[in-house]
Amino acid sequence: MRWITVFFAALLTPPAVADVKTPAGKVIDCYCTDSTGSRVELGEMICLHVDGRMFMARCEMSLNNPMWREVSEGCMSSRLQSVAQEDERPRTF
Repeated sequence: MRWITVFFAALLTPPAVADVKTPAGKVIDCYCTDSTGSRVELGEMICLHVDGRMFMARCEMSLNNPMWREVSEGCMSSRLQSVAQEDERPRTF
């Protein structure tokens, strides 16, 4: 019974235990950067333009390094929303 309790306690430990820390104990922030150098947090998705390709990518960790992982081809667009807004405008004849 004791081993079962220890096993479940280990499964429920908070992810903060896995934070990367300096020898002084300070937590090192892990994040990605976009083409302008702006900070993008882990888990966020943006549209990337690389070698003439456009795709949606998510900022993830791989072997303790932040990296971009392609999620889907192409990028989301707000074009349909702007077309819908144009249809709501009053028309003059």
